[in-house]
Amino acid sequence: MDFKDLIQKRRSIRKFTDEQISQDDVVELMKAALLSPSSMGKQAWEFVVIEDKDTLAKLSQCKDHGADLLKGAALAVVVLGDSSVSDVWIEDASIAALMIQLQAENLGLGSCWVQVRNRYKDNEIPANNNVQELLNIPEHMQCVCIIGIGHKGQKVNPKEEGSLPWEILHIGTYKSEE
Repeated sequence: MDFKDLIQKRRSIRKFTDEQISQDDVVELMKAALLSPSSMGKQAWEFVVIEDKDTLAKLSQCKDHGADLLKGAALAVVVLGDSSVSDVWIEDASIAALMIQLQAENLGLGSCWVQVRNRYKDNEIPANNNVQELLNIPEHMQCVCIIGIGHKGQKVNPKEEGSLPWEILHIGTYKSEE
């Protein structure tokens, strides 16, 4: 699959089969994360790989909405950032998360980003705190997101080039339509 096909086919998958992910594929997913670019090579990210079904079920309750898919995933990668290492830790962790998702698609797996940073449980408890407590993550490490991964249990059509919103692309300067 070439890169164009890869980015067109990569879609958020929220339903997975019960099939486990091979350890070779887990290694490939984590290689993609560790090969991710980072500001000044500081690698302000770290990752927690979760395969235990009970832990995945608990992670699915870390925030009010959008994490349920984790209880059906075969694997979750918790993507962490350390603000003491780099001022662009959020961006670096986000790039690593996307690299995991692209590698998942390349392996024929489905994935979905679960936003954790700035999300809450019961409108008051930061989802990050729930993830830190559940996984024994040190306070200085912040969870940006969790990537749920598994064998695709739903079919989602690739994005079509004809549906691209070219009107939001500006060349040379921002041009408004006023």
